[in-house]
Amino acid sequence: MEIPKTVKTIAEDIKTMKIRGAGRIARAAAQALKIAAEESPYNTPNEFKDYIKQVAYLLLHTRPTAVSLPNAVRYIIKRFVKELPNFATFNDMREFIITTADNFIKRSEQAVARIGEIGARRIRDGDVLLTHCNSSAAISVILTAFRQGKSIEVYATETRPRFQGHITAKTLGNAGVPVTLICDNAVRYFMNEIDKVIVGADAIAANGAVVNKIGTSVIALSAHEARTRVYVAAESYKFSPETMAGELIPIEERSPSEVINPKKLAEMKNVKVRNPAFDITPPEYIDVIVTEKGIIPPQAAIIILQEEFGWVDISDLLEF
Repeated sequence: MEIPKTVKTIAEDIKTMKIRGAGRIARAAAQALKIAAEESPYNTPNEFKDYIKQVAYLLLHTRPTAVSLPNAVRYIIKRFVKELPNFATFNDMREFIITTADNFIKRSEQAVARIGEIGARRIRDGDVLLTHCNSSAAISVILTAFRQGKSIEVYATETRPRFQGHITAKTLGNAGVPVTLICDNAVRYFMNEIDKVIVGADAIAANGAVVNKIGTSVIALSAHEARTRVYVAAESYKFSPETMAGELIPIEERSPSEVINPKKLAEMKNVKVRNPAFDITPPEYIDVIVTEKGIIPPQAAIIILQEEFGWVDISDLLEF
């Protein structure tokens, strides 16, 4: 089916990491569904249903690990399917998708601000913090604490190979926060100077395990060894419903060209490159998860999942 160019561009930008960060990816997916509804080339109910299904499939196949993306799609499609018997016209269906997408985007933005308020309560005046990658939720906690007048300092990892930590350092530094940028492999060297580690999450499993940017598990292990607390800041839509039924969260492996120039790699005999984008941090290395609903221990992740999603498989949901 014909899909608007703008929607295809958003999908490609998610896939190629022009749009990155779980929250931004989720909002982009919702925005793509909204644009799809606004610019639909189909104006009969049956054609529109099939069209929206195809757009959902396109978005779901962009990034396999960031559960925020399927949860954004799930949020909109689940409500759309529930209301199908009540739609009288194509315009009713179209407006429902648009309104529901707007609601998700607004809810997502409010969640980040709320996490900042809740998480900042755990930051003390004089704390030295460490963060990894570029998490809007983690940054919200840090900036909220700083704007409350707390004197804090932040160590930010570069986060190789895509250097998302440079974005974090720039964001915090421009806001006035003192930042020290360090290589990923220098984390253990500095860990004894750190009071708290604050990271985001791309996905959280039912057992409280956290999937986040590659290197997070090593940071958490170093923090555990140094008796430094680890906080995860994550919106509730980053919890993975599929893991309640034993499904594993797939770990995306990206192109070797992100790690090394292809020409240089071609000069190396018998060398291959693996480039996993994420790793899994066990719940025993995490002290608390800060959500917009409040602070929970990682072992309580199942409660959030049951309250937020119940059990709805995304592939079953698309059989409408």
